[in-house]
Amino acid sequence: MNRTRLDDRLADLDTDGYLLDASQEDANQLYLSGFTGPDPFLTLYADGEVHVLVSGLEYGRATTEAAADTVERHADYDYEYGGREERNDMYAEFVRDKGVESVSMPPRGPVGTADALRERGIEVAVDADDRLQAVRAVKTDEEIDAIRDAQEANEAAMRAAEELIAGADVAGEDDDAEAGVLLRDGEPLTSERVTEEIEVTLLRHGCALDETIVAGGAQAADPHDRGSGPLRANEAIIVDIFPRSKATKYNADMTRTFCVGEPSDALREWYDLTERALEAALDAVEPGATGEEVHAAACEVYEEAGEPTFRTDPETETGFIHSTGHGIGLDVHESPRLASGGEELEPGHVITVEPGLYDPAVGGVRIEDLIVVTEDGYENLTDYPIEFVAE
Repeated sequence: MNRTRLDDRLADLDTDGYLLDASQEDANQLYLSGFTGPDPFLTLYADGEVHVLVSGLEYGRATTEAAADTVERHADYDYEYGGREERNDMYAEFVRDKGVESVSMPPRGPVGTADALRERGIEVAVDADDRLQAVRAVKTDEEIDAIRDAQEANEAAMRAAEELIAGADVAGEDDDAEAGVLLRDGEPLTSERVTEEIEVTLLRHGCALDETIVAGGAQAADPHDRGSGPLRANEAIIVDIFPRSKATKYNADMTRTFCVGEPSDALREWYDLTERALEAALDAVEPGATGEEVHAAACEVYEEAGEPTFRTDPETETGFIHSTGHGIGLDVHESPRLASGGEELEPGHVITVEPGLYDPAVGGVRIEDLIVVTEDGYENLTDYPIEFVAE
């Protein structure tokens, strides 16, 4: 956590502290507390210090793991298994015990907690700008290294997926499977089988993922279709892997599109366009550039080729139908956005760059690299070839 940046971002808040009531699944909570509590707990940031309040069950672990200046347990406030009102009394006492009479909470902070504190005389303001998310967007060197490690696991998983796809046979008229279906050991190669290989490989590299995308043919035309059933030759197969490190909780993200056999002329043209769009977007990345400008660079490649984008047709259901990228860290999708209205890029932003084209009549193509914005441009954290036809 960058406390200097945190103090700068919170300096204009008209409250004494910043309060979170959430579990580790909330990235702001994990970032501020450094604690992997599976159940909601309180973290208060006030006067440059982090204070954590946990149950007795989590106290021992929190004292050694939390990145906090003080760790207290419910029993310190004569509470352990009381009712809701007693719990809210404890929360108010915990806040006041730190000399705090007013707190800011994020937009998705529990309404019940905010109202209960207000009823007990503590002023609660909503941080509509979600300043902690803005703080998290600029990574420290340690955070970038954590993302780099997750990306290395990602690349191992992508390699395993590509080898499985590239090594497949193609069913002919004499095979039991439908002609054109990819086969491994005589059995249809399915999205589920490739996904399994990806997830097993990630586990072996200390990462986990529950929502891998392995989508072929018409399924690939929906950017978030996870994919199911047999994969086929001569069709685009989108493989999108976004693992999370089990140790650091930081994410990575990468997409490649493969084809076994001979892609159609339309697919090959789409792939070439998407590779050009990727290069154009990367060329636009530098400190001071906006996410909107990077997005525009990718869109212009497609638009000049006559392909629809959301810029030219906000209601289009085919073409380039998503943003060019997003920030990544403790959340797989976070600030900044590479999209219309996207904010200014800063050194330390870690972002994906992922243009693509989609149409059920053709399929889908997406290529995604993971980069970090530097003082003079960017560093590409992705070390994986961009090749369409799997060999």
